[in-house]
Amino acid sequence: MKKIIIYVDGGARGNPGPAAVGVLFCNEKKNCFKKFSEYLGKLTNNEAEYKAAIFALKKFKAIFGKKLAKETEIEIRSDSELLVNQMNGKYKILEKNLQSLFLELWNLKLDFKKVKFKLIPREKNKEADKLVNQTLNSLGKPLF
Repeated sequence: MKKIIIYVDGGARGNPGPAAVGVLFCNEKKNCFKKFSEYLGKLTNNEAEYKAAIFALKKFKAIFGKKLAKETEIEIRSDSELLVNQMNGKYKILEKNLQSLFLELWNLKLDFKKVKFKLIPREKNKEADKLVNQTLNSLGKPLF
């Protein structure tokens, strides 16, 4: 594995509210070979976006191991302007609840050859968004 593209999305219904993540692992030819989603509990939308990226890197290491992680370049694609710009050093982390998530994600990056964060339009992140919504819809209770 040389480079893996990971599409991530996190969402909360209500802010804060019930939250979930959606993650897709794809190769350089954009063929997606793994899909994941997970319910997170009550979080803000921004917390859910961070949790999606954290989930993605942890899941990669759990599936493929630390050795392969050290040899792999990861490109995380997200439609969260806040997440991408904070991870790329363009925005400050002003919200206290995001500071610990930023540090966790920053430290997880060290386990990989390279981790790059790329901002993409929402329409290019539909599949990850769909996973978030399917997870939230499956809870079987009112979400608002």
